Amino acid sequence: MKTVSIDSSKQYNIHIERGLLEKAGSLISQVHPRCKVAIVTDDNVARLYLSQVSAGLENAGYSLCTLILPHGEHSKSLGVWTKVLQFLAENGLTKSDLVLALGGGVIGDVAGFAAGTYLREIPLVQLPTTLLAAIDSSVGGKTGIDLPQGKNLAGVFCQPELVICDTAALDTLTDHYFADGCAEGIKYGLLADKELFDAFARGVDRRDMDDIVARCVEIKRDFVQGDERDMGKRQMLNLGHTVGHAIEKLSGYSISHGHAVAMGMVVMCRAAYSLGYSRENCTPPLLQALDACHLPSACPYDAAALAKAALSDKKRRGDNLTLILPLRMGECCRETIPMKDLEGFIAAGLGER
Repeated sequence: MKTVSIDSSKQYNIHIERGLLEKAGSLISQVHPRCKVAIVTDDNVARLYLSQVSAGLENAGYSLCTLILPHGEHSKSLGVWTKVLQFLAENGLTKSDLVLALGGGVIGDVAGFAAGTYLREIPLVQLPTTLLAAIDSSVGGKTGIDLPQGKNLAGVFCQPELVICDTAALDTLTDHYFADGCAEGIKYGLLADKELFDAFARGVDRRDMDDIVARCVEIKRDFVQGDERDMGKRQMLNLGHTVGHAIEKLSGYSISHGHAVAMGMVVMCRAAYSLGYSRENCTPPLLQALDACHLPSACPYDAAALAKAALSDKKRRGDNLTLILPLRMGECCRETIPMKDLEGFIAAGLGER
């Protein structure tokens, strides 16, 4: 079993290995005493993994209550967050009890937001079942929901007690959702590790992901430990996300997160090179990596629509927005631009000028 430790406001471990879901009860018992556990999951994940996770928790002496939500981005809403809070209250959870998020990024975000706001925070354990959640959203404590005005506009930092990543769960992902996670892995490589980037560019085998998941988590750990509250260095993890979130919003979330981020990274790479920020042209290798992972590169929206959608971006500070730009493979920088210049910047990335 591979273990990556996070030392932030709360110290916790991310365990990575095939077959860990059935061991969840014993792993959780090492960090949290017997209590009531509220499992929050979705209808797809429940069908695959709920029974084995529940059995392991009960064998370890935990009492359970379970809430099954509809799968998909639309469960990251005010209404669903309220539903989770009411479920926790109706089942009498206290500050010594535990929320367990079993699922992908949507479940981790909404269950984590509920854990962080119910009784002003109760303990949380993340059990990611998608590649995207395993390497990105389950690590670092960001939780939240979408508002009609934009993505992730309501949220809190809620660091988990533990993250249990069973890489065997990746076997059941559709190619589309496995590719979503690959987009975040490519992002990590472009940010900080050319060897990791090259691994994705060659195409990765979902049956042999332990080392790759661990390396992605290590990179995220280094950003989180240096800037837990996302005020500086951690913002680098937003590479491709300003345009990506705009694409998601414009599509009514029919374009999934990883696919949107893939398009957003292409826009940032092209813009950075054409406007003279980059020391090398990162676009050709990025296109190769996206193609190897069956991810899109062409954005279906124009610069005006994307800039308008990005007005509500959570990274905006007044009339300015910080973008993450590739300088060369494995190195990026932060560049703050006026919001009035964003449309032109995106236009350069789309080849509109």
